[in-house]
Amino acid sequence: MTFVALAIPAYAQDDVKIVIADLRLPDETQITVTATGTRTEIEDTGQPVTVIGRDEIESVQGHDVTRILERAPGVSFSRNGAPGSFTGVSVRGAAPEQLLVMVDGVRVADPAAPGGGFDFGNLAAGNLAKIELLRGSNSTIWGSDAIGGVLVASTLAESGVQVSAEYGSRDTAYLTASGGAGGEHGYLGGSAGWYRTDGFSSAAHGTELDGFEQWSADGQGRIYFSDSFEIFARGRYAEGDLEIDGYPPPSYTLSDTAERQETRQWSTAAGAVYDSGVLYLSGSYAVSDTQRDSFDPAIGSAPTYTTHGRSDRLALTGEWRAIGPLLVDFGGSYEWTGFSTLFDARRETGIGGTYVQLGIEYGPLSGHAGVRQDEHEDFGGATSFGADLSYEVALDLRLRASVGEGFKAPSLFQLLSDYGNAQLTPEQSTSMDLGLMWHRRGQWPYAAVTLYRRDSEDLIGFVSCFGTTTGICAGRPFGTYDNIGKARSQGVEVEAGVEAVDGLTLLGSYSLADNEDRSTGNPLARRPRHAVSAAVEYDFGGPVLGADLRWVSHSFDDAAATVRIAPYATLDLTARVPVSDRFELFGRVENVWDEQYQTAVGYASPGRGVFVGARLE
Repeated sequence: MTFVALAIPAYAQDDVKIVIADLRLPDETQITVTATGTRTEIEDTGQPVTVIGRDEIESVQGHDVTRILERAPGVSFSRNGAPGSFTGVSVRGAAPEQLLVMVDGVRVADPAAPGGGFDFGNLAAGNLAKIELLRGSNSTIWGSDAIGGVLVASTLAESGVQVSAEYGSRDTAYLTASGGAGGEHGYLGGSAGWYRTDGFSSAAHGTELDGFEQWSADGQGRIYFSDSFEIFARGRYAEGDLEIDGYPPPSYTLSDTAERQETRQWSTAAGAVYDSGVLYLSGSYAVSDTQRDSFDPAIGSAPTYTTHGRSDRLALTGEWRAIGPLLVDFGGSYEWTGFSTLFDARRETGIGGTYVQLGIEYGPLSGHAGVRQDEHEDFGGATSFGADLSYEVALDLRLRASVGEGFKAPSLFQLLSDYGNAQLTPEQSTSMDLGLMWHRRGQWPYAAVTLYRRDSEDLIGFVSCFGTTTGICAGRPFGTYDNIGKARSQGVEVEAGVEAVDGLTLLGSYSLADNEDRSTGNPLARRPRHAVSAAVEYDFGGPVLGADLRWVSHSFDDAAATVRIAPYATLDLTARVPVSDRFELFGRVENVWDEQYQTAVGYASPGRGVFVGARLE
């Protein structure tokens, strides 16, 4: 077997490989960029990182990325109804907007969203090659937003052509295609997808179907000028049309409506990489843009609300390995963000920062320690510290420990909208981990246990000004934002995988999360205390059968912990049948026992669904 494999460090997806002649490179090592910002093997960081590759993504099947993320420990999510609805992902009890999300190396949070977070309802799983998830604060490397963790998603970048089509319940269709070609002088490729479904009523007691249609496309190109220098460009576009339920008069309760929302999201980046082996440098300029238009036919054809958020980011990262096992990671960035709404004129701000991190990777020992300084145009500075240690205490058994600080700058909406408060300061966090790792995910067998704790303060919350016109409410009769919250999240994560017999693989995770609002003593809203994920797959020497079980304990929908979300369990069954070396049939049954559950009170979740499809390489 011969192949050409090129690591692409420029845009935070370094494990993407260009594979010539349709051959797939074995995953002998597992690389992540979430820990240091540059290429690092999982074994060389003390931070808790989960890497999910293409094979596992394909085995789960379907459009919904949360079905993949649920396999990682410490992850929970809430969704406002049918597919395409707002979907927030929480890591270790952090708020969804406290998870930094990057797609192909571009920050994709929406600056116009009230919390400035990312909506996973707009990210399709079918075109993803890899997902990396760092569970813990790491603003030392990543700057703002990295309180709960960092998620890096990479789209497909392989040579050859692959097409896939599936159809199933609720008149759901999903088509994907990807292709690329590469050689010693460069690479050009991309992927595209189209998804539509009649859906179901987002309102749990509704009857009107809420459908969703989305198409997306992404592409990238690279030119190799030498073994050590290349330039790259990439882009992504996603457009969705979502039917939603609302709160119509006179009851103003969640009910069937004819409202809908259009979302257009695009991102692009271009830059260059220099890698001599001793010195690695990557520079890029990236743009992310999100527009949303809401419509209510009961009122008229004009949009009832619009938002537009955009960020432009200039960044340089590097690594210097000049002195044996010692290394220096460093970097700097400046980001300009702007937003406008139907009721808010265009407002802008900016934040810039630099960091340096010293490390050693020598034999069984790996360790890093670093510091970052950020300056914001509106609130001033923020300093972040982080350190981690990984030590092989026995053959393939590693002790891991880390401490990290995180911060999240107030969103533009929180600072500068009609509800804004220009006196806001950043949210702050400190997280700590201690754990043992035997082998790593994807090796058989593997196991890991991690104890963690994260303390957060200066959390930004909404302040009602009903009946008050003085103090912080002066000039803001409808309310405003303030640094009023503090929280503590602590717990244990256990994960393991084994090839029990030839062809039979088992993997699972358990998370115990004690999440407390320290201002009230109540549990944090929509954060379950217990979660279990288990997956089994058996290869019969051709056909492959699999099952995914997910159990989530109860939680509360409100900060006062008075509205209970019931526990639930779902089971998915999957099958894949190779017809030839290049053609495969597949299918699945989601929510086999038709569990009626909610992740946000009042909003329905999908019942049983049956889907079949085919894939050609």
